[in-house]
Formats: sequence, structure tokens, C-alpha cells
Amino acid sequence: MERRRAVVSVIGKDQVGIIAKVTTVLADKNINVLDISQTIVEEFFTMMMVVDVGAAQDLDGVRKSLDTIGNEVGVQIHLQLEEVFQAMHRV
Repeated sequence: MERRRAVVSVIGKDQVGIIAKVTTVLADKNINVLDISQTIVEEFFTMMMVVDVGAAQDLDGVRKSLDTIGNEVGVQIHLQLEEVFQAMHRV
């Protein structure tokens, strides 16, 4: 199976369970976390993950599931394929 990388970003007010809920959605969709970084500055939570979406069947469905979790928890979650992320952040 070919590896296809994407970037997941999570931003919002910190609370218990954000990482668990996001990674549960990813695991349920057969997405492996390759790298993860998270920071809390005062009450603000940020997390960036590089994930392998090569085995995922439906990226739009993944995005919808992440949106649902984001709305429940009160954070913004974005999933972008690596090539799109790099093109958008090129200086």
C-alpha cells in the first residue's frame, strides 16, 4: 500500500480528551499518525500531526468526522494533503 501523507491541525481552547478524540477518529478510519507535536500556551491548545492517509477510503468522510469532533469539543480541525499544505505555505 502506498504511503500518502497529510497534515492535521487542531487549534482551540484546551480541555481534557482532545488528543484522544482526534486520534480515535483517525484510527477508526485506518489512518496512522506518523508524527505529532502539541503545545499549550496558557489555555490555548495547538496540535500538528503528520498522518498516513494511504489506507483511508474516503477523505471527505474523514474531514466530516473531524469536523463533528471539532464542533463537539470546540476546536478547529483541518486535514490537508501534504502537497496542498506545502504549496499553501511556500514562501
